[in-house]
Amino acid sequence: MRRLNTAAFPEQKQMSTQEENYVLITGDFGIWDHSKRQKHDLDWLEAKTFTTLFADGNHENMDILDGLPVSRWHGGKVHFVRPHVIHLMRGQIYEIEGMRFFVFGGASSHDIRDGILEPKDPRIRKWERDREKQFRVNHVSWWERELPSEEEMEEGLGNLSRVGWKVDYIITHCPYTSLLGQMDGGSGLYRPDRLTDYLEGIKEKTDYRHWLFGHMHTDQAFPEQRSACLYEQIVALAKPGRVVYDIP
Repeated sequence: MRRLNTAAFPEQKQMSTQEENYVLITGDFGIWDHSKRQKHDLDWLEAKTFTTLFADGNHENMDILDGLPVSRWHGGKVHFVRPHVIHLMRGQIYEIEGMRFFVFGGASSHDIRDGILEPKDPRIRKWERDREKQFRVNHVSWWERELPSEEEMEEGLGNLSRVGWKVDYIITHCPYTSLLGQMDGGSGLYRPDRLTDYLEGIKEKTDYRHWLFGHMHTDQAFPEQRSACLYEQIVALAKPGRVVYDIP
């Protein structure tokens, strides 16, 4: 959340109201706990001159998000974390500023080579000091809900069908299978799963202008596939008929 400070994102100085400006985050927004620091950061973000929208990533505390009341906003289901900090739920379609967005969060964690430990596992303290260990703790730093339910996947397909399989932007955390393989480059780090395969099917059937995701820690455009991974870069989305953006 703190990466949305004015030094990293100076454009916000020219923004006027939260109702006229939106910042959309492609996952791993930073919902971790109920700590004082978390509440302070959310209040700080709520006071900004824009509304923050986010798809969930694989490092979101899904216990917290799933416990929030479900509301409707701009045509789709949402969780209001704050009045102007909004979780865009999986498989939903939103009409924003004359553009149609299909959003589907979630992804498989790739940093769990040594497994998922339960909170009281005695190995945690030792492994935390071992930089070679890649593990996470169940319901503390890893959630099974990082991957979607069948109901969410079916609802996503139904929503796309209702709009004739045509949207302006697709916003996800992980990429579709074919692009995942391209980014992996044979290393074996990024492996396809039922979510990437699901998104591959959506790619093949949906008419969209551009697909944006954020799972990999890189800023990289794939113009031939009308897709881009966003990590540190903040780009402006254009309305239909205009240039989308340029990622160096």
